[in-house]
Amino acid sequence: MAAGLAGSFVADLHIHSPYAFACSKELTLDNLAIWARRKGIDLLATGDFTHPTWAADLHSQLAAANDGLYEYGGVRFVPGTEISCVYRQDGRTRRIHLLVLMPTLESAAAFTRRLDGYGKLQSDGRPTVSLSARQLLETALDCCPDSLVIPAHAWTPWYGVYGSKAGFDSLEECFGDLAPLVRAVETGLSSDPAMNRAIDELNQRVVVSFSDAHSLGNLGREVTAFLGPLAWDGLANAVAEARVAYTVEFYPEEGKYHYSGHRKCGVSYGTAELDRYGSDCPVCGRQLTLGVLHRVNEVSGRRTVDQWEPEADGFVRSDGDVPPYARLIPLREIIAAVKGVGVNTRTVMREYCSITDTIGDELTALLWASSSDLVAVADEEVAEAIMRARTGQVRVTPGFDGQYGSISLTGR
Repeated sequence: MAAGLAGSFVADLHIHSPYAFACSKELTLDNLAIWARRKGIDLLATGDFTHPTWAADLHSQLAAANDGLYEYGGVRFVPGTEISCVYRQDGRTRRIHLLVLMPTLESAAAFTRRLDGYGKLQSDGRPTVSLSARQLLETALDCCPDSLVIPAHAWTPWYGVYGSKAGFDSLEECFGDLAPLVRAVETGLSSDPAMNRAIDELNQRVVVSFSDAHSLGNLGREVTAFLGPLAWDGLANAVAEARVAYTVEFYPEEGKYHYSGHRKCGVSYGTAELDRYGSDCPVCGRQLTLGVLHRVNEVSGRRTVDQWEPEADGFVRSDGDVPPYARLIPLREIIAAVKGVGVNTRTVMREYCSITDTIGDELTALLWASSSDLVAVADEEVAEAIMRARTGQVRVTPGFDGQYGSISLTGR
């Protein structure tokens, strides 16, 4: 397994295939396995198992392992997909994205057959279906009682279960009587566990983080380390029993929807500005896209305060049984910032491969390697930047209305 805490495995369970809209054609099983090992990921979701061509690839190429998972290229896989539910409820159009994880490809195929007729499954790896979130959950559990259904990027304005544009104020409002069967919620890039814990009902559930990778380089930008054996039962039990060792988070300010605003008009509001000026755009007069920070405050009924104070090892730890988490900047972004070049340049890839080949994987370099270990294998300035990112010595310009934020490694 990847380096980290003993008795845990690192999982990224929200990814896509070459058949999802706006996703890289390089997301093949060969490449996914190579990049998962380089990133330090033990378990990947297959992504997009409802797409007929991708499903055929999965059936022909994945090998069943004796732990209830599948294996390819030295990496474990679990059948998983993201479904977009678009429907009317309580007089509003709802658009909710849900992750569905199944223990077997056979149960995944049965679920796919049940969805046929509710959407064009062959048109997009992330299909849109005319089922409510509750109906989709019920369908998944009817096909396989062991299924895991997790609201994806829960706070995203357009497609999150709590989203400001088309979401709900509670899981019970969304899922009705089946809400207790929703055992986990995905944070998304624009929120972190501390923000989610401001919501009372989420304190009764597992808060998980995954990458939603549309390209190979974005694998593992958020991951969850589960406590237990690397097996289907290990994953299912970890979710059922809230056994999370830690999560790795994007800086939520860097996410595309952290602040409220209008990208077209160049307007970005944090909490104070939104309180002072209101939610109408001062340029065009239309309502701003209300961001994740505002929405968390609205649903929780209280002001969310960023109390992120990492310890020397980069983790934030709270009282009680709340799992620790770390905010990290992807290694290629760090190298690119130090070198002053694009993230996809050969300069960055040479340095990235040199570091990960020697250290073992990206997660080890970002989270576990000592300063002396890093200096021994990396440019000294890159090594110093990794340590600053680990301990929060950065400045972030928050993202808003679909525009990623930016991070400066020159300090707070």
